[in-house]
Amino acid sequence: MEDQIIVAIGREFGSGGHEIGKELAERLKISFYDRNLLDHMFIGAEDIKETMRGYEEKLSHPIFSRKVRGHSNSIAENLANMQFDFIREKAEQGESFVIIGRCAETVLKDNPNLITIFILGDRDVKMERVKRIYELPKQDALSKMDRHDDSRKKYHNRYSEFKWGDSRGYDLCINSSKLGVEGTIDLLYDYITKRIDK
Repeated sequence: MEDQIIVAIGREFGSGGHEIGKELAERLKISFYDRNLLDHMFIGAEDIKETMRGYEEKLSHPIFSRKVRGHSNSIAENLANMQFDFIREKAEQGESFVIIGRCAETVLKDNPNLITIFILGDRDVKMERVKRIYELPKQDALSKMDRHDDSRKKYHNRYSEFKWGDSRGYDLCINSSKLGVEGTIDLLYDYITKRIDK
């Protein structure tokens, strides 16, 4: 792919957003970033990388964190800013990629090659997917969905200029339950390639 394309995907837990993003990256033959961002940021520093995993896409605790002259003592906040800088650097270098979460739709908002997508789903369909993947009973699957979505929403709303899942903040919002994961991938691939060809 000659021209840069960046696809930033926000998603509800259980919607298949991660799988959809990964397959889109493979079809487009571009890089894919999710939690593996830390692998790229901390090459050769396994101990640091594993420690940082516990702080990724998490909010700092207001009681235990503070800022002095613009510098925070919060590991979570510093990691978030490091990830934002890493994403900006990749974009500025002209790399094409699909990225899951990490507020990329806000971090890269001025990039003309950015396509932003939010993937949601029907609650019962998401619950069945979470039950199957994590081998959980119904109530535990629902609790896991709510916990992850609440965490994602709080993180996103802390660093972004619009509310998590608000359709006005994305180029396209799609309910993956209607077409299924494969059908959603096909539709999004068609949308992205049409955008590239404009």
